[in-house]
Amino acid sequence: MDAIYRVEGDRVVTSPDAAGPWDAQMQHGSAPAALAVWAAEAIPTPEPMRIARVTIDLMRPVPVAPLTFETEVLREGRKIQLCAVRLRAGNVVVVTATVLRIKTQALTLPPDVADVAVTLPGPDQAREELPDFSGSPFVKGISMRAARGRFGVPGPGAIWYRVDRPVVEGSSVSQAMRGVVAADFCNGTSAALDFRQWTFINADLTVSFARQPVGEWILLDAESWIGPDGAGLAAARLADSRGYFGRAVQSLVIEKR
Repeated sequence: MDAIYRVEGDRVVTSPDAAGPWDAQMQHGSAPAALAVWAAEAIPTPEPMRIARVTIDLMRPVPVAPLTFETEVLREGRKIQLCAVRLRAGNVVVVTATVLRIKTQALTLPPDVADVAVTLPGPDQAREELPDFSGSPFVKGISMRAARGRFGVPGPGAIWYRVDRPVVEGSSVSQAMRGVVAADFCNGTSAALDFRQWTFINADLTVSFARQPVGEWILLDAESWIGPDGAGLAAARLADSRGYFGRAVQSLVIEKR
């Protein structure tokens, strides 16, 4: 199948193309994060709502294998909905997610309230990135354009990302899914260590949206900080063609190869 996943009821068939760069048998974090968002967006709401925040906890390495999922509404209201998504491999919970949705309503805002514009080169002007050293089946389905810095090269970076293949068979890639997929690349966008000598896998991911992104390309304007005791942090401002719209944060597990 061309998509990363095929969903049949609560069962999920996983393509080998879900694999990430750290281990050929382990999924790239973007894949189950996007699947969790897809599952949350399928939950009915009492009012029109859109995703304002996603928190993904990677409880275990997510294998490139069949999964099951379950959803639960934790808080239902007229203005917000808080829901949970759990992904299992066999009987083991490998991913938990909480997703906050907020009621959408047309507002007349003051004229000085506007998106902060992106002054970096756009995806059409930025340099194409082909990070072979950290390539993986999942990464091959993502286009990258570097506006500042280089992918996987130590230092802050700003890179545009585009999802080029379906995530769930028969479903379009929603704008929130595009944002979450890009956001999981924070640690590679702003690598603080040499990928060939260190691993810096994220244990979680939180993405907050001030508004829904537009278009196919998502910019991560990212930076990382590494602590002295095995933990680190990668964070980014998210933007699209209209300007900055969100933030992402990852907690990193640092290990010597």
